[in-house]
Amino acid sequence: MRKIRKCAFCGKEFTCNSGSQRYCSEQCAEAAKAQRKKRQQDFLKAVQPVIDIASQEYLTFSKAAILMGCSRQYVYKLVNEGKLPASRISSRMAFIRKADIEQMLAGNPYHRVLPTLKSTTPSSLSLKKGRASSKPARKEDSFQNIEPLEYISGEDVMRIYKVKKSWLYVSAKRNNIPMCKIAGKNYYSRKHMDALFGVTAEIESLTEWLTTDEAESLYSTTKESLRTQAYRRHIPTKREYGKTYYSKIHLDDIFRPDLKASDSYYTTAEAAEKYGMTKSNICVIVKTNNLTKVKVGVQNLIVKEELDRIMASRLAQFGSYRLQ
Repeated sequence: MRKIRKCAFCGKEFTCNSGSQRYCSEQCAEAAKAQRKKRQQDFLKAVQPVIDIASQEYLTFSKAAILMGCSRQYVYKLVNEGKLPASRISSRMAFIRKADIEQMLAGNPYHRVLPTLKSTTPSSLSLKKGRASSKPARKEDSFQNIEPLEYISGEDVMRIYKVKKSWLYVSAKRNNIPMCKIAGKNYYSRKHMDALFGVTAEIESLTEWLTTDEAESLYSTTKESLRTQAYRRHIPTKREYGKTYYSKIHLDDIFRPDLKASDSYYTTAEAAEKYGMTKSNICVIVKTNNLTKVKVGVQNLIVKEELDRIMASRLAQFGSYRLQ
């Protein structure tokens, strides 16, 4: 009984006449033979430059790139930076010695790179210190001065700082947060995340927080004033899922709702309304008579007892509250 097989070239099913038949027709057999020959030729074309390079001492930039397994542009970069010597024999021809490539690679062994390490040359270090240094700094010394970092996973970052995954990736890339990848997971520096999202030991101890809308309603202020006060007075803030939260204790110290609710103080608007004056008139009276005032946010609170006494004396003297 004849067996049914699939053609090794076109994939069609056919009835084979012998046990060694692999193709359905002579055309498929010839096409498969031509394909094998082309693969051999392509392999020889790819290997031939490497074979030629192995027997050459002086290489062009293209052959040096093949030998090093990099692009020709990277070879030009190494030459321009002075890391790889090259000899120019004409305006359009330059060569690199194979021995120079081996010497460059032997002189630059692999070193472990820490996330916070920035490459600095001895000259740049001496310029920063303001004096010339004849002895270059050793790499071992630079590694010893690096502070070890504590890393936390991306899931912990989202849980602790209440941020979304997309915001985490964008913020880490934009602010150059040190990170490492272990078993396919990203780990971020805890110290840099604290500085980025404003979470410190002081903030972690706070329990009462207000959103922007809640702070506007409670203190009768605006969003712009809140942002200004938070920046100038260093009010602790944090962000959770795209919303900004302000510390209620610190806002109470600035806006003093207890003083506003007290009957011992006037606001400038209340005093102007009571005595039929403008706010500017009230401010002049307070300044002229050195009355006690308390600045709460953007408002000034005036002691009622002092202002009433001054206004009573003015009434007895002038017969009205008109500003003299």
